[in-house]
Amino acid sequence: MKEAAMLMQKIAAYVAAQRTAPIADDVRHHVRRAVLDWTAALLAGAQQPPATLMRAAFADELGRGPAVLHFDGTRAPARLAAFINGTASHIAEFDDIFRDAIYHPGCPVIASALAAVQSVGGDGELLVRAVLAGYEVSTRAGAAVAPAHYRFWHPTGTVGTLGAAAACSVALGLDAEQSAHAIATSATFAAALQQAFRSDAMSKPLHAGRAAEGGLTAAMMARQGVTGALDILEGEAGFGAAMSDHPDWNAAFSDLGSHHNVMHITFKNHGGCGHTFPAIDAVLALCREHGLTEKDIASIRIEGYRVSLDVTGRKTATTPFEAKFCLRYGVANAVLYGRVRTQAFQPEWVTKPEIASLMERIDLVEDPELTKRFPRQRSARAIITTRKGERLEHLQMHRRGDPEEPLSDAELDDKFMELSAPVIGEQAAKYTLQQVHRLDALTPTQLLELGVVRGRP
Repeated sequence: MKEAAMLMQKIAAYVAAQRTAPIADDVRHHVRRAVLDWTAALLAGAQQPPATLMRAAFADELGRGPAVLHFDGTRAPARLAAFINGTASHIAEFDDIFRDAIYHPGCPVIASALAAVQSVGGDGELLVRAVLAGYEVSTRAGAAVAPAHYRFWHPTGTVGTLGAAAACSVALGLDAEQSAHAIATSATFAAALQQAFRSDAMSKPLHAGRAAEGGLTAAMMARQGVTGALDILEGEAGFGAAMSDHPDWNAAFSDLGSHHNVMHITFKNHGGCGHTFPAIDAVLALCREHGLTEKDIASIRIEGYRVSLDVTGRKTATTPFEAKFCLRYGVANAVLYGRVRTQAFQPEWVTKPEIASLMERIDLVEDPELTKRFPRQRSARAIITTRKGERLEHLQMHRRGDPEEPLSDAELDDKFMELSAPVIGEQAAKYTLQQVHRLDALTPTQLLELGVVRGRP
């Protein structure tokens, strides 16, 4: 490799080493947490479009292949499995977040890694290693280009492609040179525009699936000798120059292999866009502390960071998609029902008149200080004025589920059961939960069954 490609050389050396590198027990634990949360998000979205429509669109390719759709067990070619599973896991908006990159790593990384591992008859241990590599590479790339990248691009579809390529390089057994070319090629595949989720369209979850497919495709080709531009990240017409504002790549990857970002992932405690969560948490805190119900509230003022208002500041929500990206809707649900989970995004639920009525009493305002802290801190201030004239205030510094306020293992298990049991049945959900907790020890056959086995005790 030429001197100009030293960054890619460093990344690729790390990726290639992950086939055999020691992994600490606590790091393994957090990888298993990520896979569990991804599986829950996948199952929650599997019965909704566009996942259902993708099955129809690619029906002639399904029913054969080494990988499976992890919600009904249908066999599929690896690239198609990565595409559909990755898409399905981003539909319900319950997927994980790496805050510093404004990025959902599980969707592209785990979907592609699982398909790649299955394509070579790999086991749970190989999956753990592949997922770890994908998370560590993509989260750093995402942090390097944030927040400027987020003005026009959707990181789950862009840096997620790099993560998928890294994960699949491990799964397919690529050496350092092949891994470098896989990641380099994936970078030029990476595209996902913000405009896709500023309307009630189905494109946003496709970003995650396409990233999973693109990363796997790049790794498969690199295994056969297809080369990529090894200075694609830092080159004058490369990923950073085109999609960000002078990213410091060396700083972003300086601790690769010594610090593990997978241990600092946000797991969603609510449904919908994560930009709504600090406001939801703040309002819930006030309602609990003061025993408030909707009837007690005259108005609610939410002070948040600029991006939260840009992405989720719509005044009304008439469809499940709009509801997921509507801060007012999330706050209203929190006040009225004490939670914002799957039920809140059912079509019949979105049109409830009591929700719309409360939304009219919610005002959104930017707080410049909170904007300055983004993306490393997602905060919101809720100010409730009661009908008695009281002014109650709570500043939520971090979202529930962020690394500073993490969900416990028990809470993550409860979330998994809530999302998965309605799809695959309670017994199968319990069995899947047990299997993910012992992910490192799963056989290739057990990995194929993950999330789809029914009726097990």
